Amino acid sequence: MTFLDQIPLNLLVLASLTLGLAPFVPEPHIVEKIRMLFAGQLVKPIDIFDMVLHGTPWVLLILKLLRTFVLR
Repeated sequence: MTFLDQIPLNLLVLASLTLGLAPFVPEPHIVEKIRMLFAGQLVKPIDIFDMVLHGTPWVLLILKLLRTFVLR
């Protein structure tokens, strides 16, 4: 958890809004991958890698917010 404590919150917000949502048009990539996951279509290795790549900033941001504001 010390790794998470060392990451600035504003960096995680910036990463989530840029890498986490890129490309922005026609829809954010993470939204597309989540739809594929729920539809059972997330089977190709490249799609799984893509979801991990675009989802990691969001997961880190959520963990940081939980650690900062809830789990004191």
